[in-house]
Amino acid sequence: MSHYLDNYKQLIARVDALCNEIAAVLGKQITCSAGCSTCCSSFTVFPVEAAYMRHVLEATPDQLAAEIRHHVAEHANGERCPLLFQHRCLLYEARPIICRTHGLPIIYTTDGHRNSDCCPLNLIDTESVSGSHVVDIDKLNTLLVAVNSIFLSQTDSTAETERLTIAEVITAHSC
Repeated sequence: MSHYLDNYKQLIARVDALCNEIAAVLGKQITCSAGCSTCCSSFTVFPVEAAYMRHVLEATPDQLAAEIRHHVAEHANGERCPLLFQHRCLLYEARPIICRTHGLPIIYTTDGHRNSDCCPLNLIDTESVSGSHVVDIDKLNTLLVAVNSIFLSQTDSTAETERLTIAEVITAHSC
């Protein structure tokens, strides 16, 4: 299954590079750091993201994987991400694309209008940010949908084409 995740891994690498570049340029204007979980809410992920999370969880030592599954099962119905433990992600390496962009300035389209947003803790003393230092969520989502479509066609997956909650991904025992 691992080779079916190659496109997703490449997308992650590109997203991480972009996010690292933006964070480096904006420097201390970005206050988000390890332990900041303000943006971490419960949401759904695409099947390709679910497969990657399961892939990483399978590579996790059995005892730790069991602890993660237990924790997620206990926190499955909350508004916060069930992977949070003491304000840190239990499966950080496999966090979904949206988590990788949290806190950074973003642009997106709603009702035909371009909007911008960013964590209210960031860019407090900044009036504007260069377009090259903003994540275009519309373009990123288009790429993610394409990568997910390719993944589904390669895996001939008919059982799992809908988005899944983090709890559904982590607590499922068949990977």
